[in-house]
Amino acid sequence: MNDNPQTPEEAEESLFEAPPMGEQERMVEAILFATADPVTVKELAGRMPHGCDPAEALVHLRKRYEGRGVSLIRVGDAWALRTAPDLGFLMQKETVETRKLSRAAVETLAIVAYHQPVTRAEIEEIRGVSVSRGTIDQLIELEWIRFGRRRMTPGRPVTFVVTQDFLDHFGLESARDLPGLKELRSAGLLESRPTPVLADDEEDDSDDNQSEMFDEA
Repeated sequence: MNDNPQTPEEAEESLFEAPPMGEQERMVEAILFATADPVTVKELAGRMPHGCDPAEALVHLRKRYEGRGVSLIRVGDAWALRTAPDLGFLMQKETVETRKLSRAAVETLAIVAYHQPVTRAEIEEIRGVSVSRGTIDQLIELEWIRFGRRRMTPGRPVTFVVTQDFLDHFGLESARDLPGLKELRSAGLLESRPTPVLADDEEDDSDDNQSEMFDEA
């Protein structure tokens, strides 16, 4: 016989008692392991029992994965389990499928990444040549850029920003983690002299002198 029976209020409260933090870590781990795309804290909270604290569980789980073959990384405002950066070479045979972007697409992507939110007119001003619809469409299809908010200026032009998929692909937590000009030049990804402005015929879509940083793997 139970000498201390629960009151109705205590019984109702126990139904909504959150699982122990160790169990919450396991839940977060299971969700991230089964999901290919990064998952936000809000999405985790929506899948977990009432009262859980996925943000705290992520902190503990991240420490648990330190130094392991898999890392818990932040991508924008979301989280994902990814192969440790220093072990990426082990996956090359399974993941390498090179499709190089055209020079125009590389330059456009770089401008969006470093100047977002940026309009098409601003991209063309920085490049010095017009940007074809196909170049923009290709980057959108790759899900590396997306439409941002419209500018509150005459004509209300649409802006472009990089996506979470772009950050995830290049292992960046945010666009602020992009390398600086000095790093790009030392890596040979920027020419020391300005690229000559092309003629009036739209743009050069050749694959020469492409930045390896934006080659799609």
